[in-house]
Amino acid sequence: MKDLVQSVELGVSQRKRLNVSQPKVWLKNELVRVGLAESLCTYVMMVLGLGSVAQVVTGQGVFGEYLSINLGFGLAVAMGVHVGGKVSGAHMNAAVSFTMCTFGRLGWKMLPLYVFAQLLGSFLAAGTIYVVYYEAIYDYCGGNLTVTGVKATAGIFATYPAPYLSLLAGFIDQVFGTAMLLLCLMALSDQKNKPAAAGSEPVAVGLLVMLIGISLGSNSGYAINPTRDIAPRVFTAIAGWGADVFRSGNGWWWVPLVAPPIGGVLGAGLYRVLVEMHHPPLSEQDGGLVEEFEEETAPLEKQGNICANICV
Repeated sequence: MKDLVQSVELGVSQRKRLNVSQPKVWLKNELVRVGLAESLCTYVMMVLGLGSVAQVVTGQGVFGEYLSINLGFGLAVAMGVHVGGKVSGAHMNAAVSFTMCTFGRLGWKMLPLYVFAQLLGSFLAAGTIYVVYYEAIYDYCGGNLTVTGVKATAGIFATYPAPYLSLLAGFIDQVFGTAMLLLCLMALSDQKNKPAAAGSEPVAVGLLVMLIGISLGSNSGYAINPTRDIAPRVFTAIAGWGADVFRSGNGWWWVPLVAPPIGGVLGAGLYRVLVEMHHPPLSEQDGGLVEEFEEETAPLEKQGNICANICV
């Protein structure tokens, strides 16, 4: 009798497993899946990153300092990679997408989709932080939304140069910062070198962004990302800061838009010319067998999913 009861229970449990149905609605279109994932991971990265800036600024140092922003954006990038890494590659940065297209790791036809998704995610994230920190912002600045000055708050959303920084120096700053980002991302994804360990890619990319912020962030806030900067800047222009967001810093707005793609291609190209192109064949230590690797031209999301950028 006991055996009969156990067999019946086993049959019921098996039928329950077999009756588990697929969701009634799911997306099969690859472009839609990639676009949604890229938008969401960019949104997550930007909400958490901008939130860390808002907390530091409106808290006037009580709830963190400059290091808090670096930590916030680094961890935000890591979370963004977790959200979209296996679907879109979690670029979160138009400079990353442009560089991947340049080096044949992403089709050019995909670039508009990635850029639009990143712009949408960044714009919505700026709106979200504005709503969440609305009262804190107005309490901090007394309702006077300014781009420059002691109580300036536009810097919560977009980047602005330090008072001493010229446009030329700022342009070089953004080119160099993005070059370091892409150079290191290429190294982290290079399977013939010392890539990030499987599963550790989000943390590695987040630490890279944090390191760039700590070492290269003081001049202009290390935007190193066109879509991260322009979408929130447009939002602030609409939300009450006005056209000053484009006039400030001698018309700074175009520098984070133009310089990062240039820097990205230079950094990735430098790594490829000096390191990647010269990898010798791998030899088995025991048998001395030489193996040639296939050329790494697979889509980015199939190469470790760590060229995310993010970058802030």
